[in-house]
Amino acid sequence: MPLRVAIQMDPVEDIDIEGDSSFALMLEAQKRGHELFYYLPQNLSMKDGAIFARGQSLKVRDEAGRHFELGETRLENLIDWDTVLLRQDPPFDMSYITTTHLLERIHPQTLVVNDPAEVRNAPEKIFVTDFADLMPPTLITLDRELVDEFRVAYGDIIIKPLYGNGGAGVFRLRQDDSNLASLLEMFGDLYPEPFIVQQYLSDVRKGDKRIILVDGDPVGAINRVPADGETRSNMHVGGRPEHSELTDREREICARIGPELKARGMIFVGIDVIGDVMTEINVTSPTGIREVANFGGNDIAALIWDAIESRTG
Repeated sequence: MPLRVAIQMDPVEDIDIEGDSSFALMLEAQKRGHELFYYLPQNLSMKDGAIFARGQSLKVRDEAGRHFELGETRLENLIDWDTVLLRQDPPFDMSYITTTHLLERIHPQTLVVNDPAEVRNAPEKIFVTDFADLMPPTLITLDRELVDEFRVAYGDIIIKPLYGNGGAGVFRLRQDDSNLASLLEMFGDLYPEPFIVQQYLSDVRKGDKRIILVDGDPVGAINRVPADGETRSNMHVGGRPEHSELTDREREICARIGPELKARGMIFVGIDVIGDVMTEINVTSPTGIREVANFGGNDIAALIWDAIESRTG
């Protein structure tokens, strides 16, 4: 049965369709005959307890430069829709958190993917600490003394914003780097929250693997290899995607976290693994669907819609 699907996302005209997972989900939804309604996060409202979005009907096609067509702007009560895809990118700030509070009012009568309350309670770089034995040594703090002690203990470290995304603000500092004090001052000026410090993993030169889980089960992976001279492996800063199969260790990690993801109603999740350790659990707007398909892997968009339809049928 066709579903009415609302999509809360970033401006559709700005997405890169070659690697955008939201676009892959929209293509698959349209293929199945589902109706698409698109709106921006700032156009979400609550009136007398009801949740409304001002947006437009959307049609998509897999053609760069002409990948979407919008209808007339209108106001919709989201309780009248079968599902909402919560797909805008972080930052995970108060604006983002507010949308989860609003969408929580309609879930699960209108299925929100992923569950907005669970998304709110699972920031990527904090949720992963529930599985501390699967992680590299990690410190979350604003305490300069603790950072100094951490660097003495581990030498080569990574410092990044706690609520950042896409590799923004990620710095590597070796033991003899004299820029630590200046960097912490800059972080203090830019971010009110604590920052995260981790031991640098030399295995990142071999790649930072993105593993996608649907309903708690691993369904595909790509390896992202940093460009020469670059610490970050994110593809928009020059990381190179390559085909990858799961190792026994990665299957062990997925087996550990999968039941918790399923219990929290997290249908679409991406985790990051470097070497034998997990560095992040991405639940806000995971990516990687199209890259997996491009390397001959599973049609993950179809698997996600199978999971959604099993809950809304």
